[in-house]
Amino acid sequence: MLEMFEKFANGRTPYRAAHPAFRQVNDAFVSAVAGQGNGRLIPGNAFRAMQVTDAAAAGGQAFLEAELEKRDPKVREPLTSVTWMRDIVVKPGGGWVEFTSTFQVDYATSGANGLSITGGQSTSIPIIQANLSKDVWRVWPWQAVLKVNFIDMQKMQGIGRSLDDMLDKGVKLHWNKTLDAVTYQGPYGAIGTTATYPGLFNNANIPETTAATGASGSTLWKNKTPGEILNDVNTLMVSTWAASQYDVTGMANHILIPPAQYAFIASQLISSAGSVSILTYLEQNNIGKSQGVDLKIFPSRWAIAAGTGGSAGLDVMLGYVNDEDRVYLDITVPIQRVMTTPNIADGGGAYLTLYAGQYGQVKFLYYQPTSMVAGI
Repeated sequence: MLEMFEKFANGRTPYRAAHPAFRQVNDAFVSAVAGQGNGRLIPGNAFRAMQVTDAAAAGGQAFLEAELEKRDPKVREPLTSVTWMRDIVVKPGGGWVEFTSTFQVDYATSGANGLSITGGQSTSIPIIQANLSKDVWRVWPWQAVLKVNFIDMQKMQGIGRSLDDMLDKGVKLHWNKTLDAVTYQGPYGAIGTTATYPGLFNNANIPETTAATGASGSTLWKNKTPGEILNDVNTLMVSTWAASQYDVTGMANHILIPPAQYAFIASQLISSAGSVSILTYLEQNNIGKSQGVDLKIFPSRWAIAAGTGGSAGLDVMLGYVNDEDRVYLDITVPIQRVMTTPNIADGGGAYLTLYAGQYGQVKFLYYQPTSMVAGI
């Protein structure tokens, strides 16, 4: 081959008369160093041959690109978010159980005199009574398998990456996405089936109203003044306060709204001469501020088109008391790496790792401190 190359380079062998294998190698070489040769190493007819890229030429280019590229070692994960830990109190522990339970008590007095007013000669004194009740709540086991092929694992180690670590992050993201859906829509409502065990946004026991119409003739916040938006917030808070027998601990302190509405109130000033956003104005001037209620307003994608009944498809504002004595979520068994076993039965050697956990349903212990306003 070397002798043939020397004859060709010195012009003694025409390009078309050269051996086919030689022409293939020459073409690949020419393509890789186009324009960088000297003398007669790259004849004119070789330049014409460069107009067609064959398999050998493509391989040469790929080799140069791989050698000259700057590699970013970071592996980007999917864009996603989970907010369940922000919007609900979690009670961990309990182990592998079938159900969880809560107890409630109601008080009453016997007799017709509800105020227990008695006289000196009273023969009937009201007796205090307690009615104890129990609620039973569902829990669901959660499992996922991490499969690491032995050969793939060895290949990844050769380039300094761990396939096991990468898939471990994927399993934990899956766990968090599950809890996110359970928190806001329930374990079945989140997948489009009947919401037998609902979440925060689709519980039929939560009272739902429509936002008041502003001076513009619209209920939408983007068409309302800061004062009208504050009135919507105050109306929600007062409704939960009143429903809780004016117990201030039953006044909503946590409000979720769609991201678009949140962006609007967070970016708009209360007036052209104002120095604070509508969001700050709402948090500092709501009806609960003087009562010691620290109101927090957050964006939630689950509030988009979450209206029900006659408000179906409308964006909503959900207000509730974010406290374990009002509503919470059980995680009886946090996610854990249970066992790892080798497996060669499915046509390839792999390690299978089982992850498991167990979570419950959203527990509304009181519905009075919760309210939803549609059409914002």
